[in-house]
Parts: sequence; C-alpha cells; structure tokens
Amino acid sequence: MTGSVLDVTQRAFLVEMRRLVLVTVAPSGALRPVPVCFALAPPQTDVLWTPLDEKPKRVDDPLRLARVRDVLQRPRVALLADRWEEDWSRLAWLRLEGDARLMEPGGPTASEHADAVTALRARYPQYAQQALETRPLIRIEIVRASGWGALLP
Repeated sequence: MTGSVLDVTQRAFLVEMRRLVLVTVAPSGALRPVPVCFALAPPQTDVLWTPLDEKPKRVDDPLRLARVRDVLQRPRVALLADRWEEDWSRLAWLRLEGDARLMEPGGPTASEHADAVTALRARYPQYAQQALETRPLIRIEIVRASGWGALLP
C-alpha cells in the first residue's frame, strides 16, 4: 500500500480512544456491532489489532465468537470511534472500513502477533494478567477513513 489511509489528525484521534465499535456482517446480512479494545500498529501501517481476550463471553472458545465467524466468511468490517461531549463543539466521530483476518499466535504471523500483544498490554494494563500470547487476535487493515467534527482536542 502506498501512503497512509489515516492522516495525522485521524491517527491522533484514534490513539485518544479507549474503545472502538467493530461492526461485522452475519451470514443473514445483519450487522453485528460490538465494542472492542484495540491497539494501532506503528505509524504508516494503517493496521489495528483487537484481541479475543479472556473477558467473560457467551462461548469459551474464541473461534466460536460471532465476530470471528463473520470475519472468516466476510472479512470487510467497519469500525466507529466517537467522542461525546456536552459541549457540542467537541463532538467528533471517525468511521473506518477495513479488511479483517484472524491472526494466530504461531506460524507466519507470530512476530506480528507478539508485537500486537505487547501493544495491547501497553495500552490496557488489565491485559497483563491475561494470556493474550496464546489466543488469536483480529488484524484489521484500514482501507478507508472518514470523519466529522472536532477530531483534535
């Protein structure tokens, strides 16, 4: 990919966010939004990672999660970051579209998986006690970004 999809302002806005809403598409065509933790890859890569962490879920096996099944069948996803303030001059949102894939801890993506785990633990101290290094992650390559409002603080 040449150049970056995210501009400096959009990237700074994302770094400020603590969570995103990931939207996948179910086999029926229904949209499935779910809030997720995330970490951005180093600048100029337009990649973010979201873990399949150990927080309680309806299923124990992370590969049985609806978002994982959706990504495996339809890898195009959307993400939404938003800032709400009572001062409406500070309202902002950033919508991303991307291509998602599952990234396992071993094999050809082991090095990137380890980088993602390091970045996620640096961003969320809660992950220090979770075995993210043994769990798959979702890797999303951002292909389009659009925003509105006061993206800068």
